[in-house]
Amino acid sequence: MKLYYSKGACSLSPHIVACEAELPIELIEVDLQIKRTEIGEDFRLINPNGYVPVLILDDGNKLMEGPAIVQYLADQAPEKELAPPAGTFERYQLQQWLNFISTEIHKGGFAPLFNSATPEAAKKIAIATLTSRLETVAEHLSNRAFLLGEQFTVADAYLFVMLGWGSYVDVDISRWPVLTDYAAKISARPAVQKALKEEGLA
Repeated sequence: MKLYYSKGACSLSPHIVACEAELPIELIEVDLQIKRTEIGEDFRLINPNGYVPVLILDDGNKLMEGPAIVQYLADQAPEKELAPPAGTFERYQLQQWLNFISTEIHKGGFAPLFNSATPEAAKKIAIATLTSRLETVAEHLSNRAFLLGEQFTVADAYLFVMLGWGSYVDVDISRWPVLTDYAAKISARPAVQKALKEEGLA
C-alpha cells in the first residue's frame, strides 16, 4: 500500500495506525504548496481536493479522508484491536469520536488558524470553538486512559496529531494537564515514535 503524506499533517494519523498495525506501507511525501509528490507526480491527479492523506491499496483502489483510512487499516489487523469490530456499539462510538475530531477540532477549530486568508475575527471564533471542544475532550479523558476506555484506538492516533498542532497556532494545550499527560503517553508508544521518526519529527 502507498500512503501519500505531508510531514506533521493529519496524514500522520494513518501513518501511526499503519505502524501500530505493523502493516507494510510505502510513504510518498507530498508538497502541499505546489501539489506535487516527491517522485514528481501531480498530486491533484491523485486527489482532486489537493490534500493528504490518500491510501492506494495493492489492487489499485484508493481511499481518501483520514477517518475512513484509519478504520480500513485497523480492520487489516483486527488482532491489534485498533478499532472495535464492525457492527458493535463500540464501533459506532469510535466513529462518533472520529467525526467529532474531524469536524469540530480539525476543520472547525484548527483549519482556520492555519489559513492565512482567515480574518482575525474569524480566527478568534475558531479559537473559542476549539477551546470549547478541547474542554469536552479533557473532561471525557479525566476518568479513562483513552477515548474508548482502556484500549488505544485509531481515534486516539487522530486526536494525538491534533493536540500536537496547538503549538503552531498559539493554542496552549498545557492549560489542560489531562491532555498533556494523554499526549505524552501516546507519544511514548513505540509505533508512534516510529512514525514520528519516519517523518523527521522526532
